[in-house]
Amino acid sequence: MMQSPIFDPVIHPPGRLQICAILSSVDTAEFATLRDTISVSDSVMSKHIRLLEDAGYVAIRKTARDGRSRTWLSLTSAGRTAFAAHVAELNRLAASAPLT
Repeated sequence: MMQSPIFDPVIHPPGRLQICAILSSVDTAEFATLRDTISVSDSVMSKHIRLLEDAGYVAIRKTARDGRSRTWLSLTSAGRTAFAAHVAELNRLAASAPLT
């Protein structure tokens, strides 16, 4: 069931919007892949992820492989619902804008 359109200030900044869009189409994605895809530094990516995690939108799982720690991210159910509602609100706003 789709939640009614809601503008979500946590999701809206471009980096977080891109992260949610990517995660909405996969089960999980690696931190480094997301970081490279949206072209930000580790610190900027970490800040985005922390804010999404604090909102309950992203789950984080860490694994070790070949002595290297890897971080995997996924949207939670709440994150999927919030992202869908945010996109619906953006579509609603775009549809109501006058064409010039």
